[in-house]
Amino acid sequence: MQSKLKKKKKRSLMAHHKSAKKRIRQDAKKRVHNRYYKKSARTAIKKLRDMEDKTEAEKFLPKVVSMIDKLAKRNTWHKNKASNLKSKLTRFVAGL
Repeated sequence: MQSKLKKKKKRSLMAHHKSAKKRIRQDAKKRVHNRYYKKSARTAIKKLRDMEDKTEAEKFLPKVVSMIDKLAKRNTWHKNKASNLKSKLTRFVAGL
């Protein structure tokens, strides 16, 4: 009975065209790149929020804002998210 039943071959979801394979490689590279910069920015934001010294925070704020702007410029983060973050961080530093 098993000889009559044909086993279905599993098709891989891998791309078959040269350009699609290249796109997959490019996307993987971009993903790693974006993850690094997003994580660096999140770490910097946490570090800024943990600061208690106003002068130190005022020196560090422009660096964090620059990181946020770069992420928004490259569409890694939405521009409104970047704007909201910058606003909240600026208010935080002013309130120290």
